[in-house]
Formats: sequence, structure tokens, C-alpha cells
Amino acid sequence: MRKRILPFCLVIGLLSSCGESEQTTQNLQTEVYFDIKGFFEEEAVRLSGNSNPVHKEITRNREETESKNITIKDWKKELSLFIESDINKPAWTSSYQVREEGDSTVYITSDPNLRTKKIVINMEDEKVAAITISNEVTNQLYTSQEKLYYSPDSLYRIEKKQDVRVIGSNQYLVTGKFK
Repeated sequence: MRKRILPFCLVIGLLSSCGESEQTTQNLQTEVYFDIKGFFEEEAVRLSGNSNPVHKEITRNREETESKNITIKDWKKELSLFIESDINKPAWTSSYQVREEGDSTVYITSDPNLRTKKIVINMEDEKVAAITISNEVTNQLYTSQEKLYYSPDSLYRIEKKQDVRVIGSNQYLVTGKFK
């Protein structure tokens, strides 16, 4: 009888230790920095329940401008550049310097391999008042710079400059004003 119980206890012990290991791994993946991805995914869900139109203006190369009032159907897609600026990857836990400046928190990196260079989060009454993000990618084929700005229920702006080696340069400005 004892010979049968010992292997059973050994299996139970191994299974319970696996559960603890998984829980420890999950705890290690908690956000070190402000949860940009989570914030904008929540905003996308919140805004999806709102049918108010947005006054959207798109300008290309400071020449061509299109402007209209529209109802955004897919806010996750609309805010995708913001969501993609997530800096909470396990490998980046010490890649950003964090500074508190009054009601603002600034995350900045000097690592040339990281796309998101700077994030500034302005708080007002313990709520996000505005988020500014600077992204940059430089390689042999192209250079891309993005300046993203978001103020809940007010405005979002995406400034993008691209210089593609074969195609040339383009600048885009997308502004959405909440009604």
C-alpha cells in the first residue's frame, strides 16, 4: 500500500509546484510602467459604446486635406498606433527611465532598438488628462517618426513622417475631435 501512495504523493507534489511556478511567472509579467496597451484597449471599448461623431481631419504632405464628421466603428483599429506603443514587455523592464514632473510621469529611453522613445502621461484628479507618445524607427530602408497625442473625450492626433529610401518622404496628420 505504501508503495502506491508514495508515487501518488510525488505526482501531487509535482503538479502543485507547477501551479506555483505558473503563478510566479504571471506575477513577473505585471506592468512595470503605465499600462498603455490596457488603457487604450479600455478606451476603445468605452468609445465603441458611444455613437457620437468625431470630426476627423487628414492632411497629407501639408497639401491635401480631407475633413468630415464620422462615427468610428472600430476604435481598437483607430487607436492601434497608441496600443502598439506598449512598453511593458518583460525584456524592457529596465529600458526606460521614469521621471515625475508635477502631475506628469515621463518614460524615456535612449535605446536605439526600441520604437517607443518617450511617453508623457499627464494626470488630473487621479485620471489621465493627456498622453503624448514619441515613436521612431530607423533602418537602412526607411525612417519613421510618430508623435501621438490623446486627451480623453477631447482630441487625438497622429503626426507621422516617413522617409522610404526608394519612394521618398511623406507626412501625415490625423486629428480627431470628439463632439
